[in-house]
Amino acid sequence: MGAVVGTLTMQTKSRRLSRDKADDDLEMTVVCHRPEGLDQMEAQTNFSKRELQVLYRGFKNECPSGVVSEETFKQIYSKFFPHGDASAYAHYLFNAFDTGHTGSIKFEDFVTALSILLRGSVTEKLQWTFNLYDINRDGYINKEEMTDIVRAIYDMMGKYTYPVLKTDAPKQHVDAFFQKMDKNRDGVVTLDEFILSCQEDENIMRSLQLFENVI
Repeated sequence: MGAVVGTLTMQTKSRRLSRDKADDDLEMTVVCHRPEGLDQMEAQTNFSKRELQVLYRGFKNECPSGVVSEETFKQIYSKFFPHGDASAYAHYLFNAFDTGHTGSIKFEDFVTALSILLRGSVTEKLQWTFNLYDINRDGYINKEEMTDIVRAIYDMMGKYTYPVLKTDAPKQHVDAFFQKMDKNRDGVVTLDEFILSCQEDENIMRSLQLFENVI
């Protein structure tokens, strides 16, 4: 969860500058995509109008067109991991944000996901994370999918981690994941198994609360 939320909010916080009253409305000129109105987004998310304005300014600064392609998303995400290769993990994260499978992320997509990750209930956060791991969207996490995600995370962290990671670290991580979460030992992890196992883990539950007040 930390890898997902932390990097997505660092840049937004850095852009929280004071502006004139005239700038308090969303700046929606000269964009290819016009976001939904503030009232509608406020009703659909856990953010206030002011928070949505701050988020939109950061989003528009990085993406003047109003939409983010996967390539642009990877470029932005890679800035936070200069010593590793974040492209694979960014690909999976992009797909999790692109819920409509349109090949791009609109502001509405971005803020809806961020609302869940920062302000959602425990169940909502875990459902979102499960969907990130469920690469083929079949409702299960299998070992191949989990291995792909774990390898992407290790690649993203780079070779300068301490202590130095062993070559078989991803496999060990995946084996431990399934030992803990595959309750009925059928080789896949369901959403119910995932949520139950996470709720039983104090470290995971604490990590879900780390970014609740980040904005």
